Amino acid sequence: MRKAKPKKRVILPDPIFGDVRVTKFVNHLMYDGKKNTAFTIFYDALETVKSKLPDQELTALDIWKKALENVTPQVEVKSRRVGGATFQVPTEIRADRKESISMKNLIIYARKRGGKTMADKLAAEIVDAFNNQGGAFKRKEDMHKMAEANRAFAHFRF
Repeated sequence: MRKAKPKKRVILPDPIFGDVRVTKFVNHLMYDGKKNTAFTIFYDALETVKSKLPDQELTALDIWKKALENVTPQVEVKSRRVGGATFQVPTEIRADRKESISMKNLIIYARKRGGKTMADKLAAEIVDAFNNQGGAFKRKEDMHKMAEANRAFAHFRF
């Protein structure tokens, strides 16, 4: 590479839980720089999750972390041209990209859901992801199936 790599920005932990991952999630959730609105949506969603799963001994934050873990893909396919043909080559995903993909998928599929408010949609998607179902979990499963189907081209890895 010709230019120097850009420095990683420091992300401050969120005000209630003191967790950096929460702030990253809220940053993905945010529209038009409205961070307070995004935080409100996230915290309301966690309240709803806690009320939907009262028998769980885990806190709402732990349920959210488990849901994120359940929708985090391990491998993805990348297109690679070899001699005029394009192959879908399965590759492992870096840790920071895994986290980003899982957060984005959770938010994308929450936005596609039916429901009154974004907080309700997000809560429903978190509960589904916690129970290994829902759109984001299905997306992860599809990514893994695609990688498994193209395992024969793994020797083209770069």
